[in-house]
Amino acid sequence: MDAAQLLVRPPDVTRSTVQKAVVVIADTPQFFGMLRERLSIVTSAWFLQREFTDTEILRRFQDSLADEKERGQLGEEVDRDQYLGMSLRELVREFRWQTLVLLKCCLLQPKMLFFGSRCERLCMMQFSLISLIPGLLRSLQDCAGPDMNSYEQRLRQPTSLRTSDRNSLLAYMGLPLQIFGKGSLFGPYTPLQQLDLLADFGTKSYIVGSTNSLLLQQKDRYSDILINLDEDTVNITSSSLRSALALSHSDRRWIDFITQEVNDTWDDANPQRPKTMGYRGSEEFIRLQFEEYLLSLISAVKYRNYLAQNAGNPKATLPHIDGDPSQDFGNEWIEYWMKTENYRLWNANTDSHLFDIVEPRHPCAGGLSIDDVQRRIQQQVQDLHLDERFTVGKEVLGRNFAAGREKASTIFNKLYADMEALREAQRKRAEETKAEQLETEKDSQSVDTSKTQQTANSVGARAGAYIGSWTTWAGQKRKEGWGRSSNSNGSSGGGWGFGSVRKSRNPTSNTFSDSGSEKNGTPLSSPALSASGFASIGKAPADTTLYRDSESNEKGRPNTQHSFSESVLDGVVSEEESGSSKPPSPHKPTDVKQDNTTDERVDEGRNSSEETAQTKATKLADAN
Repeated sequence: MDAAQLLVRPPDVTRSTVQKAVVVIADTPQFFGMLRERLSIVTSAWFLQREFTDTEILRRFQDSLADEKERGQLGEEVDRDQYLGMSLRELVREFRWQTLVLLKCCLLQPKMLFFGSRCERLCMMQFSLISLIPGLLRSLQDCAGPDMNSYEQRLRQPTSLRTSDRNSLLAYMGLPLQIFGKGSLFGPYTPLQQLDLLADFGTKSYIVGSTNSLLLQQKDRYSDILINLDEDTVNITSSSLRSALALSHSDRRWIDFITQEVNDTWDDANPQRPKTMGYRGSEEFIRLQFEEYLLSLISAVKYRNYLAQNAGNPKATLPHIDGDPSQDFGNEWIEYWMKTENYRLWNANTDSHLFDIVEPRHPCAGGLSIDDVQRRIQQQVQDLHLDERFTVGKEVLGRNFAAGREKASTIFNKLYADMEALREAQRKRAEETKAEQLETEKDSQSVDTSKTQQTANSVGARAGAYIGSWTTWAGQKRKEGWGRSSNSNGSSGGGWGFGSVRKSRNPTSNTFSDSGSEKNGTPLSSPALSASGFASIGKAPADTTLYRDSESNEKGRPNTQHSFSESVLDGVVSEEESGSSKPPSPHKPTDVKQDNTTDERVDEGRNSSEETAQTKATKLADAN
C-alpha cells in the first residue's frame, strides 16, 4: 500500500510503498485450501488498519488455528473443504485431452517440471492435478524429501469393506495411489537452492514447479516432461514416456466427453462454476468421473493379473467380459505402470479379486463409433479456433481491403489528375502555338502589305516619272523635228516620219506601227529603245541594248522589236530586281554582238537623256 496512507509511519519505512507478507506454517498440506481462504481475509483486515505495528489480529488468528486443531474441528473442515481453491474446470479447459495424459504421467512417476511466471497459478495447477487421485491430498506426509517413507511403513491391507462408506471403499481398492514415497519429491514452488536435490542420484521422480527460466534452459537435465503454463503446452522429452502416454480410443472418447461438458457450461465471469449452476460440468462432476476412471483402471489391471495366473483355466474368465479389458487403457502404459513404486505398493496391499467389487471395464469401452468421430471432429475444430481465426482474418481482410481501396482510389485520382494536367498542358501548348501562328501570319501579312505598298508607291512614282519624261521628250522631239534618219553604221537612232497616222498592231511582233510609216518604210520606233531618247528612271538592266537583225542593217533603218507597252513595263523595275541581272527578253536575239564604241554611245545617250528628263520634270513641277 502507499506509505502516505499509514497512520503512524515507522522510521524503517523509507520508500513510497509498503509491502507485507503473512505466512502460515502447517505440518501437513491437507489444510492448504482452508488456510488460504481464511488467511486472505485476515491479511486484508490487517492492511485496512493502516497500522502495521498493531499485530493483534494476527496473533488472535494464530491462536484460533491452534485451538481448532486441539479440539479436532480442523480435521472436519479439511474433509469438507479440502479442495477449496483448486479449479479442475480451468485445468480441463486449458489442457483438454492432455489432462488425462498428465494424470497417467503422474502414475508413471517420471520427473515432471511445471513452469509459469505466476507463482499462485503454478502451485494451484499442481495441487489440482494431484487432487484427481482420490485421497492423495490427505497422504502427503512423505512429499517433502526423497528419504521419507513413513506411508509405506504404516500401510496395511484392508480386511473389511463397508460399501455404503465411500472412504472404506476407496481404502479397500488401494487408493490413494502413493506417488510420493521413497525416492520421490513434491515441490509446488522449488527454489534454486533445491536444484542439487533434484539432480541427486537418490531422487528418482518428482513433481516440481518453478518460475525461473534457468530450468527451461536445462529442461533435458531436470525433466522428462515439461508443462509450460504460460503457453499451455506439454513437451515430453523422453521418447519411451511419449509412446507410453499415447491415449487409446476409449481414453480419448472419455476425456473428450468431459472436455465437452466443461466447454458447454463454461462461464468467463465465474470459471469455477458452470453457467447452468448444475451438476454436469461442475468440480464434483469432474472428480467423480476421474475417480470412476481410476477404479475401473485398477480393477481391470487386477483382472489382467488374474487372467495371467489362470491362463489355462477357461472357467476363470468372467462371462460378461470379453478378453482383456485393460487393453482399453493402453497396453503399453499398463506395462510401464507395473514397473513403478506406487504400483508395487498398491498390488502388495490389495486383494487380488478387486474386479468382483468394481466392474473391470473402461468407462467408455468399445470400438470407435460415429459419435466418437463427430465428437473428435468437433473437438479438433474447437482446438483450431477456426471461429476466432476467421473473425481475425475477416477483420484483417476488411482492413486490407479498405486500405487497398483507399490506395487504388488515390492512384486513380492521381492518374486522373495527371491526365487532366497533361490535357491542360496540351491545350495551353496548342493555344500558344495557335497564337504564335496568328502572330506570324499577322507579321507576314503586315510585311507583305508594306512590301506591296512600297512596290505600288515605287511603280506609281516610276510611272509618273516615266510619263513626265515622255512628255518632255516628246516636246523636245517636236522642237527638233521628226523623222531623223538612222546612222549609217546601224546605231540606235529612232526613225520617225510624218504621213497618215493610222496605227495598227502587228500580231507577230506585238508592236504598234503607223500605216503611213510602213508605206514609207520608216516604222515608228519605241522611245525606250532610242539612244537619243531617254533612259528609264533607276538603273537600266545590263542587257538593255538595241538589237538589229541583218535585214535592218542592210536597209539602214532601225529594228523596233518591242512595243510601247513593253517599253513601259520594262522600265518599271522593283528595288529587289534592280540590282540583279535581268534575263534577256524572248523577243530579243542573244546572238548579235556589238562593239564597245556602240555601247559607249548608248550609255552617253542614256545619261544625257536622264539628265534632260530630270531637268524637264523639275521645270514642269515648278510650273504646276
